[in-house]
Amino acid sequence: MALDEFATHGYHATSVREIAERVGVTKTGVLYHFPGKVDILGALAESMLDDMDVAMAAADVPDPAEARWAAIEGMLEVWLTHRYLIRMSLRDLALVASGRVFERFRDAMMRANVLVAGSDPDFADRVRAAQAIAMLSDPVVLFAGAPTEALRACVLRGVRRLLDGGESPFGADDADDLTSPTARQAPRPTRGRPSVVSADMVETAQCMYNTGSTAAEIAAVLGISRATVYRHMPMPG
Repeated sequence: MALDEFATHGYHATSVREIAERVGVTKTGVLYHFPGKVDILGALAESMLDDMDVAMAAADVPDPAEARWAAIEGMLEVWLTHRYLIRMSLRDLALVASGRVFERFRDAMMRANVLVAGSDPDFADRVRAAQAIAMLSDPVVLFAGAPTEALRACVLRGVRRLLDGGESPFGADDADDLTSPTARQAPRPTRGRPSVVSADMVETAQCMYNTGSTAAEIAAVLGISRATVYRHMPMPG
């Protein structure tokens, strides 16, 4: 109930009285168990923080490559499990309100970055690690209501492209025949939105559609028109 109130109105805009009314008890009754609103937030975050600690401990293995993907997959599972708490927090940085909660969250995130960067990383390795970790949370928050399996697959596919040296899902090359990823044509100047998209963009569009995005949302993310989306991947409006 408290999470619903925080998610609806924001942590800072929600009062203990409003939480009490939602739960059906008096404000005094809430304060008997939680001395302040920050303590309610701490209780909500406890399970997520415990899961983060467990995931990072499990990922701390001798093989750097194994550790990297264990950290990524473990952190992604935490985000998927606690997606609504994370979405609430991003609205007004609620987790910063509690020093203890923030410190545990920060420490787990830093540990994840170390594991993903690998042994003896250079600056570029550390930057890519930070990018990979950041790539896990935003899609989960943006598509919080999407089917978990499809969302997990799409997120991991994007992260693997970054870390394994694959093409960007928004590659610069365009495809003449979108059914053949190897059929490419040189980019050409266009006015307005592009009418031709890459095979990787089609794959991204398919992932978005599978996770519940509309044609309009896909077009906005890829920077193309809805007509282009319909032409290359027919779907209901």
